[in-house]
Amino acid sequence: MSPSSSSDVLIRKLQTISDIREAEIAVLKSIPIQEKDFSANHDLVREGDHPVYSFVVLDGLVGSTKYTSEGKRQITSFFVAGDIPDLHGLHLSVMDCNFSTMTPARVGFMRHDVLRSICDQHPRIATAFWRSTLIDAAMYREWVTNVGRREAYTRMAHILCELIFRLRAVGRIQDHIADIPITQAALGDALGLSTVHVNRMLQELRREGLIATTGSRMHAIDWPGLTHAGDFDTTYLHQKNPAD
Repeated sequence: MSPSSSSDVLIRKLQTISDIREAEIAVLKSIPIQEKDFSANHDLVREGDHPVYSFVVLDGLVGSTKYTSEGKRQITSFFVAGDIPDLHGLHLSVMDCNFSTMTPARVGFMRHDVLRSICDQHPRIATAFWRSTLIDAAMYREWVTNVGRREAYTRMAHILCELIFRLRAVGRIQDHIADIPITQAALGDALGLSTVHVNRMLQELRREGLIATTGSRMHAIDWPGLTHAGDFDTTYLHQKNPAD
């Protein structure tokens, strides 16, 4: 079941990666969060912006993106419910990438001055936020490895494993069945593959009996087989109590 409020979404995520106590939870619940809905393919933050807010993903998927001078897009990470993709904006005055909705999404904006004050007064919350940004960096390293050194089949399996694992960790799905309405073009931009190649890799994973798909519904029917195919090791996600 999904958490009942925007602060609950944030708290649940932080609890999966850090030790926060009742006192810190009460403080996190007091953060004013301005919720807003967006359609897919909306730029929440653009490269070169000087934001005064950071946002938490409440529902849907958000991606960090970079563009070449020729307009080619590289997606460098996906973010799920509870993630604060641009938390580093607290300390970097200029954004160096875009954050865009990959699907219809609901996000909650939090003022930087409020977050800074809370971090100054509550070191355990500051530590939890710091740990969150460090895990984001770990994911970037894994994605570089995925795109740079793994074969297309393994890349595809790996990214599906990551999404399913992260959605399970924050209670958005049960078992290994997820609604992942990401276009094949977006998957291609995340994996460095053409749309045609993405389609072929998904077909191969289905033929091998590792996944079944119906529309945007993805079922990892052979989870051990899919993790093996994707060379997927959860260490880089640094979960407190990782589930299989």
